[in-house]
Amino acid sequence: MRRLVAALTVVGLGLGNPMGIAAQNAPQQNAQGQYTMTVNANIVLTNVVVRDKKTGELVKGLKASDFHIVEDKRSQTIASFDYQNVDQAAVLAEKTTAAGKASIADLLENNFAASPKQLHDHRLIVMFFDLSSMQDEDIDRAVDAANDYVNKKMEPADLVALVSMSTGLTMDQDFTNDKAALLKGLAKYNGSDETGFANGGTGSTDGTSDDTTAFAADDTEYNSLNTDRELLAIRAISKSLERVDQRKSMLYFSGGLTRNGIENQASLRAATNEAAKANLAIYSVDTRGLQALPPVGDASKGSLRGNSAYNGAAATAQFSANYGSQETLSTLSADTGGKAFFDSNDFGPAFQQVQHDTEAYYILGFHSTNQAHDGTFRHLTITVDRKDVKIDFRPGYFAPADFQHQKTEDRELALTEQMRSDLPATDVAVYLQALYFRQSENLFYVPVSLLVPGSQIPFEKNGDRDKASLDILGQVRNAQGIAVGNVRDTVKLALDQPQQVQRKNIQYSTGFSLAPGKYHLKFVVRENQTGNLGSFETDINVPDLKKVPLKLSSVVLASQRTPNTAKNSKNLLVRDGLEWVPNVAHVFRQDQHLYFLYEVYDPSRQKGAAEPAASPGLGRREGGPVHVLTSIEFLSGGTKVYETPLVTANVVNTPDRGAVAFQFDVPLAQLKAGTYICQVNVIDDADGSFSFPRMALRVTPAAVTATPADAPKTPPAAPAQ
Repeated sequence: MRRLVAALTVVGLGLGNPMGIAAQNAPQQNAQGQYTMTVNANIVLTNVVVRDKKTGELVKGLKASDFHIVEDKRSQTIASFDYQNVDQAAVLAEKTTAAGKASIADLLENNFAASPKQLHDHRLIVMFFDLSSMQDEDIDRAVDAANDYVNKKMEPADLVALVSMSTGLTMDQDFTNDKAALLKGLAKYNGSDETGFANGGTGSTDGTSDDTTAFAADDTEYNSLNTDRELLAIRAISKSLERVDQRKSMLYFSGGLTRNGIENQASLRAATNEAAKANLAIYSVDTRGLQALPPVGDASKGSLRGNSAYNGAAATAQFSANYGSQETLSTLSADTGGKAFFDSNDFGPAFQQVQHDTEAYYILGFHSTNQAHDGTFRHLTITVDRKDVKIDFRPGYFAPADFQHQKTEDRELALTEQMRSDLPATDVAVYLQALYFRQSENLFYVPVSLLVPGSQIPFEKNGDRDKASLDILGQVRNAQGIAVGNVRDTVKLALDQPQQVQRKNIQYSTGFSLAPGKYHLKFVVRENQTGNLGSFETDINVPDLKKVPLKLSSVVLASQRTPNTAKNSKNLLVRDGLEWVPNVAHVFRQDQHLYFLYEVYDPSRQKGAAEPAASPGLGRREGGPVHVLTSIEFLSGGTKVYETPLVTANVVNTPDRGAVAFQFDVPLAQLKAGTYICQVNVIDDADGSFSFPRMALRVTPAAVTATPADAPKTPPAAPAQ
């Protein structure tokens, strides 16, 4: 059950990106009257290799004035220029990283074998072994080729890092030119590392082997998630290398990467863009090598079902699947300035191509004259003032995209990334409260209330109403880090007078059913006008009430109860057709009522006492009589200023959950404006157990001064219902 309400309270709670546009300056004034200027400088970097057309030799000694850059038919001014030559590489006094003891986090923290300045004139090569997509023999072929490169072809200027992905992404060797360390790291990869995450079937039995397996599972959704996983790994590696300006090369050993329609389009575009920003060229190697695809299958399979073997459908399906798994690898290579190597059992040319492309190159940088953040692909054309040369360069890059120009897939990806991020989003203020009520013996309902100040939400005019929308993503993880509850919702707001909401709050309510234990709760909120994000995360503890003398639920403080006539609602805040809306901030006005709701579970039965008749408002009896006493005190400065009359419950009024439920209505006109400590007194007189939970609340003056005739005539406190 999810609800959205406008709360009636006013809460007073206390690297340069190489893919982008020209610098922007934003002066801001702080509380002390001083100005802070923020400068965001974005520059586009591209590598250019210049060779003689006839001999293929590198052309050296060119100047920035010899180059001309055109972006989408617009001439650009070169802002930075550098030349890298591996022949000038200096020997590094590097530190080594123990193989197998580092993680990808070391790369993200810039834990290189040498400082970025010392990496000038060196090749930076990342060997990425995607063990999750390769079969045993594929891994062996890739490792043999890598060993051959290290032993016979590796040059002093080459700095190599080893990264692998099986069940997780790990850095097995930091950048080094120590051949012994690299060979030790490569020796870890063998056929036993294959984890079986390769793509599965699509649910059709036509064209599959006619064996004892009569059912073919549809793994399309799983394949899509697996591809996202691999593309996310490429993004993580790319982002870790952003701090180094030199060209980086990734040798990506894979058993194929299949993209399923638009499901993986956002992930592919994000991976390509991240690699381009990091100046990383991807050289994809299909480790399956040269494959024979006979139309009737090979000797390792049984006869095919259906007629596909005789009408060409089986052969077409095999070639289509093979091409589809190579097309994504080809796109990654082409869009990042690398090359793809398919249908060959010799992987040596891939290493040779990396060395060939990074012998010597020029790094050109420019500030794009196109300042639009539209996320489009911008084509680059680079020319040199010489006709006898051939130049190689990346064909273009994706421009940064603001929220209004992002595709739906990119917007969903941004929410998911923020959910995974360890850093909070603070552009939108978010407040959260989680409570708990027992559903059954070992299951609790945890209502969650999310609060967003109305002033944080920009409304746009649409007809005669102002509209806005919020995207909400939430997740609960248990102590082992496993997700046990998820929420994904879009809330649409349409108001006649949005200025009223600016002074109030927007409250979103949802809930989870959880067993006793410790959990971590995180919510991400995005307003869909500017794309600003806010997040809130906290640890929650659902207690095991079997271990406490008096089993008491959370205490709900509310100023609103909205109609809710839904039948069979699992929301335990719905009582008698009304849903209690928790006041997250505990701020109330004097002209409001303060509602309390809490429950006592499995109260002790009185011994030897006569069973009383059912009391009005307490429901029917069940079992022997109970004797639970409760009242609520308000303290200011340590002095009690008000206490509700003592209420006694003699029967269990919520028998389906074994609970005695208490509901109080306290008008606040009798309390002065100020801050109070509210203490709830609960005593189980049958066995002498008790609990006195406390909470702070604030009472503010009434919005409109009430006259004596308008003063509330409700009694000071209503007994439990």
